[in-house]
Amino acid sequence: MARKKVADLPLITPAKAKNAIAVAKVLAPAVLPVVAPYLLKSAAAVRDGWDRRKARRLGISVDDLGHYSGRGGALHARIAGAASAIAELRTKADATHQDRAFADEADTRLRQLAAAVRAAERMPAARRRAAHRAVGTELDQLEDRLLTALGV
Repeated sequence: MARKKVADLPLITPAKAKNAIAVAKVLAPAVLPVVAPYLLKSAAAVRDGWDRRKARRLGISVDDLGHYSGRGGALHARIAGAASAIAELRTKADATHQDRAFADEADTRLRQLAAAVRAAERMPAARRRAAHRAVGTELDQLEDRLLTALGV
């Protein structure tokens, strides 16, 4: 009979797993009260880092992250950013009549796009993705026109 190589042997066998569970049952009541605060603190730190990363990716503050959740959250964040830029355009000191007319038109369009994103939340996945792509394309065009109006 051929000898088995060490590399061929499984690292975890049913017997080893059973023994590990038995040891964990004995040690858990003694170790858990000591380790739990550290586990909770590290979990909170990981969650905070995750939230900061997501907020930075969306271009919003961490405090506003709850307002832009869900599948359309990124689009809602873009719409809110564009709306604030339009408000700046409208109140700009050297804003022309054309700038104000564009701001009014864009404001109406942003409300329609926000409604489309909200409606897409209840659509099947394929239709929702198509609606989000269409809204993203519209936002790209509107943002380009907005940057031109702002002189950027």
